[in-house]
Amino acid sequence: MDAQQEEAAMPTAINIMPAKKKELMNNIAMKRTSEWIFSQNIPSDVTIHVRGVSFSLHKFPLVSKCGYMRKLISNSKKAAYVVKINDVPGGPEGFHLAAKFCYGINFELSTENIAMARCVAEYLEMTEDYAVGNLVLRTEAYLKEVGLNSLACAVSILKSSESLLPVAENVKLITRCVDSIALLVTKESQYCFSTSIESSSEGLDSSSSSFGHLKEVVDWWAEDLIVLSIHTFQRVLLAMISRGFNKYAIGPILTLYANKCFQDLQEILGKEKNISDPKQENEKRVVLETIVSLLPREKNALSTSFLSMLLRSAIHLETTVACRLDLEKRMGLQLGQAELDDILIPSFRFDGDTLFDVDTVQRILVNYGEFEGTREDMEKVGKLMENYLAEIASDCNLSSLKFINLAEHIPDQERVTDDGMYRAIDIYLKAHPVIDDKGRKKLCSLINCQKLTPEACAHATRNDRLSAEMMVQVLSYEQQQLREIVDDASRLNQLPDDLPSLQKENQDLKFELLKMKMRLKDVDKSSTDKSTSRRRSFISTVSRKLAKFTPFLWSDQGASPSSTRSSSKLSKYRRHSIS
Repeated sequence: MDAQQEEAAMPTAINIMPAKKKELMNNIAMKRTSEWIFSQNIPSDVTIHVRGVSFSLHKFPLVSKCGYMRKLISNSKKAAYVVKINDVPGGPEGFHLAAKFCYGINFELSTENIAMARCVAEYLEMTEDYAVGNLVLRTEAYLKEVGLNSLACAVSILKSSESLLPVAENVKLITRCVDSIALLVTKESQYCFSTSIESSSEGLDSSSSSFGHLKEVVDWWAEDLIVLSIHTFQRVLLAMISRGFNKYAIGPILTLYANKCFQDLQEILGKEKNISDPKQENEKRVVLETIVSLLPREKNALSTSFLSMLLRSAIHLETTVACRLDLEKRMGLQLGQAELDDILIPSFRFDGDTLFDVDTVQRILVNYGEFEGTREDMEKVGKLMENYLAEIASDCNLSSLKFINLAEHIPDQERVTDDGMYRAIDIYLKAHPVIDDKGRKKLCSLINCQKLTPEACAHATRNDRLSAEMMVQVLSYEQQQLREIVDDASRLNQLPDDLPSLQKENQDLKFELLKMKMRLKDVDKSSTDKSTSRRRSFISTVSRKLAKFTPFLWSDQGASPSSTRSSSKLSKYRRHSIS
């Protein structure tokens, strides 16, 4: 029985070896089994061919336990049989296990071979109808007592079953593994979430600490699940949800699975799309679309950076339009939590278009506008989009129409200042010096002069890139501000020594504004080329006169007050701006 004991120990040694070496050792084990059979001085009368591997066996041990073999060869009167079986579950390795069992050679059932043994036993009809304690009964006992009682074992068996279809489905092995995993995970995780999440009526907040805590809770079992194929993984998650698994914990699981599947894809995002294997690309596309279909609908169940990664991957893999629109809507719902990098989505068309996918960001912004956000949230979105405009403004391929359309969708009700918008438009005008007057006027109309800080106004009055209409508005606003300063000083009896001089300058400013408005009418009637030179020359004249009493400094690189405001010497305020 030494040979039997040696054969019994063989599966354990095989399981820890690499695939090629494992296959080699299996072939050696099969050969040694045949040698042991021949050592009994009983000539074989059945030859079984399984996917190129031949087994020289005996009729009696096979037909005594295998209903399949009994139906195939028992009624034949041939002296020797040659049988070809190519669709046996597990191939030669699976048939080898069944042959060992038929000859009474002991082997150890484990989580690595139990799925194969159960499926091959079903295929060869090794039931109690043909022998007591047959392989079907033995494998079922192992599954009940060991295989389905722990998460690691159930996941391992489920993973092995994926290559044994359709027999694994026929014996409900996959279904039982899925149910066991869902039950074990839901039961073990229930107490972890009850105190940290379920006690809150609003659910999980979006802070990184909350996501980090939730990730720690699921890490102990989620690592086991990510080895499954996407379809099996989907079945497990749906079974968990049906058993009441916490909806917010689905996000970290999907994040972990997506990072595993798209790790190589993230390295090429933002680079030119290379010609890759169509089959592999299609598999990734199916995985991504399935993950998106599993995303929880609750707000803040996923981080915005994760949604951004999925959206970039969806654009790169050219998934269905519905998949991309779903991700855009989700990002719009959480746009207030986004960082600039989250919406700097590169364009993957590489056909001379813009560097960034502006159309996608605009749809995300439109989706945000459909939800009623808080004042703080709207302020964050406004600043975010102003920074985005400033980032893309230097792109020479960005049309003014796209820039204006995006700017018009930015919420401005809660914006304290328009300095960010002014900065973005100024950058755009610098990068597009050939823009016509109509486009220049439309761009400048996006700026609310009354929301500009004094420093921004000081810069604008000497910015020749702005439209004439914008210059008139800025000068009018500054004149009004100066008049209010003088009036306030008068009411407080803090009149400066040179008040008459300031009043005279104020009248001069009114006169200059009147002249500029009259000249503006002439500019509209004249040709575009002549109007540009006349207008800018006149604006420069007004700017030099206005420099006598403007209290601010501005440069293209930044702005700061020129001096500390003095209530007794207003005439000392001067503007020294660079445009």
